[in-house]
Amino acid sequence: MRKFYALLSREVRGYFHSPIAYIVLIFFLIVSGIDFYFQISFMNQRQVQYTVQEAFFNSVFFWFAFVLIFPLITMRLFAEEFKLGTIEPLTTVPVRDWQVVLAKFFGALVFYVILWIPTLLYFAIFLKVANEPAAHSAGAYAGSYLMLLLLGMFYLSIGCLTSVLTRNQIIAAVISFCAITLLFFLGLVQFILLDVSSETRDLLGYFSAIEHMGTFSRGVIDTRPIILYVSMTIVMLVLTHHAFQSRKWRL
Repeated sequence: MRKFYALLSREVRGYFHSPIAYIVLIFFLIVSGIDFYFQISFMNQRQVQYTVQEAFFNSVFFWFAFVLIFPLITMRLFAEEFKLGTIEPLTTVPVRDWQVVLAKFFGALVFYVILWIPTLLYFAIFLKVANEPAAHSAGAYAGSYLMLLLLGMFYLSIGCLTSVLTRNQIIAAVISFCAITLLFFLGLVQFILLDVSSETRDLLGYFSAIEHMGTFSRGVIDTRPIILYVSMTIVMLVLTHHAFQSRKWRL
């Protein structure tokens, strides 16, 4: 485990030694801050049936920033190492391939979690200014951030897989963005195609990130999305591990 923690520390430090991390952080905070402001402004103009917290986690601005950050976070994980040749000394030290893959994945996950921590201030400031909470219960906050973690794990694992397949960061980012976007819009098909059967609609809803976030942001914890995203994350990491081993032997 000491070797794994050393690799993990290397990955986390690598993010904050790179300008892309600060660009992503600033971009995300600006977009999410604007989204929060507009949601409150909209709700001040008319009576609505949802809370500020639900509006924030289910808006167009939120999903735009959310889908876009993953290619930016993961594009350099393996691609940059292969391009610069720094992957060779990493593979010659006495560490296992799965330790390298997991260290890169969890390093990206740590940065992703750090990215979301400042958003907690939005709700704290709202509580202080409006003198009322942004959600009906603590479970709504917990459900929203739990879904963020689950979706983040899955989408980051997709980014890891695409990054290990190429030496070019831009190509890795484009492939990752296309894959995540396709998966995201797969869940929207149920709202677009009105003539599909109820069984098909239920099946598509099972893969809908928007529907899952809507459910969890109300404080309703459904175990099915948890199982889905955890299992798919594991599948993506296994594929990443095999792809990494294949590329390593071709060096």
